[in-house]
Amino acid sequence: MSVEQSLQKANSYKKKGKVAEAKKLYEKILEAFPKNTRALEGLESLKKLNFKDNRINPPQEITNQLVKLLNENQFSLVYKQSKSVLLEYPNTFFLWNILGISAAQIGMFDEAVIAFNKSISLEPNYVETYNNLGNVLREKKMLEQSITAFKKAIVLKPDYADAYSNMSASYRDQGKLDYALDACKKAITFKPNNPLAYNNMGRILKDQVKLNEAVNAYQKAIALKPDYADAYSNMGVAFKDLGKLNKALEAYKKSISLRPNFASYHNNIGNTLKDLGNLDEAIKAYQKAISLKPDFAEAHKNLSFAYFNKGQFKKGFEEYEWRWETLQFLSQKRNFRQPMWDVKQPLDDKRILIWCEQGIGDTLMWSSCLSLIDSISKYCVLECQEKLLPLLKRSFPNIDIKCEDRSMDLKRDDIDFHLPMGNIYKNFIKEISNNKTKSYLIPDADRVKFWKERLKSIGNGPYIGVSWKSGNMSNPRLPNYCQISELFPIFNIPEVTFINLQYIDFANDLKKLKEGLGII
Repeated sequence: MSVEQSLQKANSYKKKGKVAEAKKLYEKILEAFPKNTRALEGLESLKKLNFKDNRINPPQEITNQLVKLLNENQFSLVYKQSKSVLLEYPNTFFLWNILGISAAQIGMFDEAVIAFNKSISLEPNYVETYNNLGNVLREKKMLEQSITAFKKAIVLKPDYADAYSNMSASYRDQGKLDYALDACKKAITFKPNNPLAYNNMGRILKDQVKLNEAVNAYQKAIALKPDYADAYSNMGVAFKDLGKLNKALEAYKKSISLRPNFASYHNNIGNTLKDLGNLDEAIKAYQKAISLKPDFAEAHKNLSFAYFNKGQFKKGFEEYEWRWETLQFLSQKRNFRQPMWDVKQPLDDKRILIWCEQGIGDTLMWSSCLSLIDSISKYCVLECQEKLLPLLKRSFPNIDIKCEDRSMDLKRDDIDFHLPMGNIYKNFIKEISNNKTKSYLIPDADRVKFWKERLKSIGNGPYIGVSWKSGNMSNPRLPNYCQISELFPIFNIPEVTFINLQYIDFANDLKKLKEGLGII
């Protein structure tokens, strides 16, 4: 090549970032023409370019050290060091990814999202960053955005099993169980020996009330990863819902042996011990969970029920206050400017609002103590479910009974105190313990007359109303109800007329009753 051609080739290498090739050509030109100005300037520019490149990426030993600390779970240290290194090398996408991972692990999810997005802006084709971003967005409950991130990862790498598995978890959180299961199956197709995917599949199947299939999925996860504590714990939940409490207990114990300081496992084993009637051991398990995680609201609430079952009502009511911090009760909580009442505060010249917080049955049960509050207050108002208004207005004429209205809670000025109905018993333990509560519900006289005549028209008394299941038959509630076949011995009692009080989903049960006993 001529000198001109060599210079053009060297400049082309330089533009493409091929520093070594450009340098070789410039040096070859200078061997023949030591004073060639363009070659000298080109070589000098390569030194600046090389310096700039060195500023983009840190020395390999620094990156290796950060990865080593990351693998050792020293997340706080990684977070601190990666931030420091990024001050000098701000354009290294891999460093931003490491910063995002460490930030996420120490609970700094907002900063993790910023770091992952910065990494993506520097290197849009690095598939791992999209997967990491999806996981953090799921932690932030930004489920649709997390699914979008996982899908971007899959576009870049169609056989990316981990992205499919993580996306299935986001779909599950959305309640889109069919989508979740499909994503999980794809993860297993691309990576058959993936314990995480089988664990996720088990959780989805459990949500679909396919409990035996869920157990099988957890067992596959454990076969692939014998020390998989979470799979053991999840399998324990499935066994518990199947009513196999001893197997659930065995699975929970294994999970705790593998991960002794994880609060949720102790809470789970407490639930099973409570169902087995071992209240003292259940209380110890809940207390252990709380010692590991003092703000573990679910464990506090479960502990309250264990205390109630033991008759330790004062302790039970103290722990029951934690219900407002659980997901189950969070949406039911009402917020007022006025304080919550307790029995130490006089109500002689005060106005108090009592508000329902759970179902109709609970409202009726807690209404047994309404007169106790009314007798010590200047003005008492109860806000309850609309369908209970006629009954409670008849039963408590001195109390202002209204339909529940949350629209003005933070603005209202017509009360001095408020009280959720679940706190009524807490304030009247002595009265309840002395069994002083008398009949308190007054029926509609016209309806009483109607039903007396109606019952006489269908047979002789005595009449017994029967209801055997709830409108909410979720897995945790199933043990509270029976199958219709379990009532057959009762239905064989002679000279009794049974009345079906079941209000939902009973057609098949009545068919079984007819087939089993020949009665309607």
